[in-house]
Amino acid sequence: MKGLADRPAGYTVELLSGGATLDDVIDERICEQALAEKSAFMVGDLGALMRQHARWQSAAPRLQPYFPLRCNRSPAVVELLASLGLGFVCASKVEVSLALERGVPPDNIILSGVCKQLALVKAAAKHGVCHLVCENEAELAKIARLQPRAKLLLQLRTEAHMAETSVAFGASLKSCRHLLEAAKELGVLVVGVAFHVPTSCQDPQRAYSHALADARCVFDMGADLGFDMNILDVGGGFNGSEFQLKQVESALSPLLDTYFPPLSGVHVLAQPGSFYVASAFSLAVNVIAKEAVTRRWDGLAPGENGEDAEFLYYMNEGVYGLFGVKLLGNAIAVPAVHKRAPCADAAVCPSSLRGPTLDQLDLVVERCLLPELSVGDWLLFANMGACGLDDHAGGTCASPQPPVYYAAAASDWYEMQEGGMTLDGAVKTFSFV
Repeated sequence: MKGLADRPAGYTVELLSGGATLDDVIDERICEQALAEKSAFMVGDLGALMRQHARWQSAAPRLQPYFPLRCNRSPAVVELLASLGLGFVCASKVEVSLALERGVPPDNIILSGVCKQLALVKAAAKHGVCHLVCENEAELAKIARLQPRAKLLLQLRTEAHMAETSVAFGASLKSCRHLLEAAKELGVLVVGVAFHVPTSCQDPQRAYSHALADARCVFDMGADLGFDMNILDVGGGFNGSEFQLKQVESALSPLLDTYFPPLSGVHVLAQPGSFYVASAFSLAVNVIAKEAVTRRWDGLAPGENGEDAEFLYYMNEGVYGLFGVKLLGNAIAVPAVHKRAPCADAAVCPSSLRGPTLDQLDLVVERCLLPELSVGDWLLFANMGACGLDDHAGGTCASPQPPVYYAAAASDWYEMQEGGMTLDGAVKTFSFV
């Protein structure tokens, strides 16, 4: 296998054949760094994106996927997903430019965000991006002034989201009538409704039942005021597992048939971010320092004290880089130890994994069980595709993000071509080795 990495002008993709796997790609990258600086790196399996797309089409054929770029801004991902026919949800000028540069039609872009900057609305108007999400009157007035050709989706508040956060998100059903009347007065077109049910929702049947009933009410209000509303965006809430997708689809499908049957002409969109990219990327990090500590536990019982030994390992990637989701309250799974480190059946010890800074917040994984490691060993974190990867601009964090190497099983690409997508026409900046 040849070395490969993403380039400003294009992306080299290693086609795996003859039994080669993604683990072989990781092994080769680690071997290349054995005598070098041992920098962290990521490996992206583009074949996994295509497999997830096939699963989506099979399990949720009526839901047109729109990928939220906040999830992963790798141009290689954007280009591949665009070639598969996905739309995109953008929340910044950088994201809008990225989608347009990769050949996404302006009509396939939705501009999201509660409070959009003036420059963002102007840039969207300049490039013909007309679909915008709106949830309050101030935002409506701004859009009417800067983007008179806008096609609005009213962001509707859901009970499920209110239960998950203390921050109000979306317009209440009661206020939607006023927003529709204001849009009518300002001459702004309203074409649909958007809502969001979080992945952590424990009762999707109830959540979607309330949300779709409310959305139906808004559609009826819009019809009374003369709006021809034909877009329904059911938001995210897809964690990446096929089981959870089927669970959500089983809750949504009968409700859609009731409130928005196919003959209604309403196009139903969804925003599967993690579903597409989470499992497609793995992150390899290096142990750069090690510390043995003893924790003392007082007050276990009258007259009793306890001590516990623990290893602290410092890695060359932390929460101010690709583990930033930890700061948002998301847990990071315990990594696998690369096979060149201690064997899997070695005795395990209490361990904590920290980033390279001395900041107390830079704690990636706390109190897990790992074999004793040495400085220079490698740890492999799976399911890292939804961490906001931004490799086209060197990262949005304090330090540049690690390089990304792309690979795919040759069979995945051949199946894609058999499905009607030609590589030369669809992914122009990819080269294959």
